[in-house]
Amino acid sequence: MGSEMDEPKSKDVQKAEAALEERGQEKYILRLYVAGMTPNSLRAINNLKKICEEHLKGRYQLEVIDLYQQPVLALGEQIIAAPTLIKKLPLPLRKVIGDMTNVDRVLVGLDLRPKAKASGKR
Repeated sequence: MGSEMDEPKSKDVQKAEAALEERGQEKYILRLYVAGMTPNSLRAINNLKKICEEHLKGRYQLEVIDLYQQPVLALGEQIIAAPTLIKKLPLPLRKVIGDMTNVDRVLVGLDLRPKAKASGKR
């Protein structure tokens, strides 16, 4: 009586499930802007690589850009601090600033975790 199989799923539920499944297959295009190979920059690179391997294995492209070597790129992306991570795809475009040690904050920035869960930890 009253099990989920008794009633067909609404179109809204079907669309939501399809969107969630599609999100699990999306390719992420990420750019990490750093200022030289400082300890903070290296920490951001290592932390982000760990996060990507754990949560996006095989579904991401990460480009690390040293602003000292390519300063023009900072203007085009409106980079005001480093390290800064920009999620180019999937849309919407998102920016995360810092050394990527706060995993929950990075996951929210990548749209991999709901904001409500991440807001409890600082």
